[in-house]
This record gives sequence, C-alpha cells and structure tokens, in this order.
Amino acid sequence: MSNTPHDIYEDFPGDAEKIHMLKASDAHFARILEEYHEINRDVHRAETKVEPVEQLAEVEMRKKRAALKDELARMLAKA
Repeated sequence: MSNTPHDIYEDFPGDAEKIHMLKASDAHFARILEEYHEINRDVHRAETKVEPVEQLAEVEMRKKRAALKDELARMLAKA
C-alpha cells in the first residue's frame, strides 16, 4: 500500500490541458474531480495515520477513489 497521494494530474500526465478545460467547461466533470480530490485526501490521511479509520472504511474509500478515477478517465477519453 502506497502512502503517496494519487494526484489526478500525475495519473494522467498527458491530459493536464484537457483536465483544465473540462474542469472549466463541464460542471459534471468539475464535480467528479472535486469529489476525487476530497476522497483522495481522505485516503492519504487515513494511510498516513493522520486521521486513522477502520481498515474496512479505508478499503471502501480506496474503492470509491478508483471508481471516480475510472469515471474521470472515461470522460477524458471522450473529450
């Protein structure tokens, strides 16, 4: 398990311009991106024990983060 935050710009390095454009022009994309950033921060804080949570809760947060990332990837692919 990695304690490194999963920054969306690092995960999609070639799509930074597309991410910025969609964030500014697509309210749904912007909302999903914000939700991703929030859950990513929560996962990172749980992994580093800054805000510890039960293991099952941490696993569920990681699953939600992955689902949001998949949705962002689909949206980026269509743009």
